This record gives sequence, C-alpha cells and structure tokens, in this order.
Amino acid sequence: MKCFQTDKKESFSSRIKRFGFNIFPAYHCYGGKVRFISDDCKEIHVSVRLTLKTRNYVGTVFGGSSYGALDPMYMIQFIQVLGNKYVVWDKEATVKFIRPISKRVCARFLITDKMITEVKDTVAKQKEMTLTLPVWFEDKEGKKYVEVDKKIYIADKAFYNEKRRRKAR
Repeated sequence: MKCFQTDKKESFSSRIKRFGFNIFPAYHCYGGKVRFISDDCKEIHVSVRLTLKTRNYVGTVFGGSSYGALDPMYMIQFIQVLGNKYVVWDKEATVKFIRPISKRVCARFLITDKMITEVKDTVAKQKEMTLTLPVWFEDKEGKKYVEVDKKIYIADKAFYNEKRRRKAR
C-alpha cells in the first residue's frame, strides 16, 4: 500500500487508523485514500486518483478533492506525535495547482525527530508557534501536480487554555 520507499513499518494500531480514515465520511467523500501510516505516525502516504467521485467538469480531479485529501494530515500527525500537553490546530493553507490530475498521484507527510525537538523547544520558550510545512502530490515519475503549504499552530496546552479564558472575559 505504500506510495514511497520507506524503512518505516505499519503496526496493527496504525493499520486500524488507516482503515478509520478511509471509511470516515468527511475524508472518504473527497476521494482521497490513506495508503500508509507508520507505527510512530511520523510518516503518512496519501493518494488521490481520477474517479467518478473526484471528476470535475473538464474531466480531471476536482481541486477540492486534491486539497481535501491533504488537509488534515499534518495536524493529526502532530497531535499523535506530541501528545496531550500540546494544542495543535490547522491555521492556514496555500494551494498551488500546477497541472491537472488525471491519474493516481501520491503525497508524503514526514515529521522528523529534529522537527519534533525544534517544536518542543520553541513551544517551551515561546508557549506557542506557527509552523509552515510543504506537501505535494506527485506521480510515479516525481512530476508535481499540486503543492500545499500548511500552517500549523502549536501551543502549550496550559498556555492555550489560559489564553482562551482571557479572551472570553
């Protein structure tokens, strides 16, 4: 099921998560398919292809389908990897449609140990941060079709809760 070469493995738990994604209506209806989730959730592969469900007026994959397949992944990865001491939100996305999709394309979401360390260090000092992460759909030859820059907000949970209490007053 992997779209990309990787040394990472799936576990029973990550297979269950993959299955859940692929049947969850809010994700499934866009036509995206989660192909691989590593056991540590630091690597995810997603694909989208031209089907009756994803087809637009001109016969290629609808832009909303390609973005919808990419949208939640980084946020969910950081929630899983960082744990419950942090708040993680999708904040913004910039989408660049490079060429029409008419075949299966894949995207890889990869979070490294270095990224995790940098996030934890920055949040420990500043209590919150915004991280911009790129992701793109590509075909087997490496040709890009859609590029997305996702902005993810990450904060210390206690800081975030206090910030919300102050705003509510």
